Amino acid sequence: MELRHLRYFIAVAEELNFSRAAERLHMAQPPLSQQIMALENEIEVQLFDRTKRPLQLTWAGQVFLEETRLVFAQVDNAVKTAKRASRGEIGRLIVGFNSSMANCLLPEILRVFRDRFPKVELTWRELATSLQLQALRDRHLDVGFFHLMSSMIQESDLCSVTIWQEPLIAALPENHRLVNEIQVSLKELAQESFILPSRRFAPGLSEQIEHLCQQFGFYPNVIQEGTMMLTILGLVAGGVGIALLPANAQNIQRKGVIYKSIAESTPTVPMAAVWRADDNSPILREFLEVTMAMAK
Repeated sequence: MELRHLRYFIAVAEELNFSRAAERLHMAQPPLSQQIMALENEIEVQLFDRTKRPLQLTWAGQVFLEETRLVFAQVDNAVKTAKRASRGEIGRLIVGFNSSMANCLLPEILRVFRDRFPKVELTWRELATSLQLQALRDRHLDVGFFHLMSSMIQESDLCSVTIWQEPLIAALPENHRLVNEIQVSLKELAQESFILPSRRFAPGLSEQIEHLCQQFGFYPNVIQEGTMMLTILGLVAGGVGIALLPANAQNIQRKGVIYKSIAESTPTVPMAAVWRADDNSPILREFLEVTMAMAK
């Protein structure tokens, strides 16, 4: 049995006349009559009472008509759903991110994407860079956001695009000796105790900070590492040490912490979106388009 056989049946059942049904289907009457008889033989049920004039459905035919209409309604719904899926309008996307992303673009991306694609289920996971990379390769994430160093992606299985770059700033305790300065020099921080982003959680950012300090003649005295931005700022507020962080940290108003720009020119810290090269999901495509639009 094929869908065309059901279409033939519905046409005859609605017209209750083989000639009119054949005309409606743009076919000759004899082949239509043969197809209906073949259908009845296949399901072993008489659908039409041919002794009556006009033609009438049997009780079984009436039930079959109701069910076949449901079949076509479901087929129609399946087609509409498939088209929506092809446009990235329905489905699920799992997104990894770090603190910097949460402090900056993430809320705006979330708002715009949800407005545009309300039927897409978004799942957000705050993960260390190394865990995001592994989750992408294990297909537990669809896209990740983190500070990316070129050395992190050695193989062609992942794609990435830099969505923004920002300078570093200094986060100081509110009673620090340099709080009254408009800017601070890295050279003035050479003897300070540093709270560094975790090498495991944010290796790209951690390495960038260490290399920057070395360019100015010192290796940072790392007294503590923090996995989350709020943790690092909490330690700074407690006087444990100072921190060099991406400029987006200033979006967090933490009591006891003063932010200062750095006098010297510092390399910018890139934030990248990373995804699998073989992922052709329309949802991912639309999500990346929204991300890039928000990053402009």
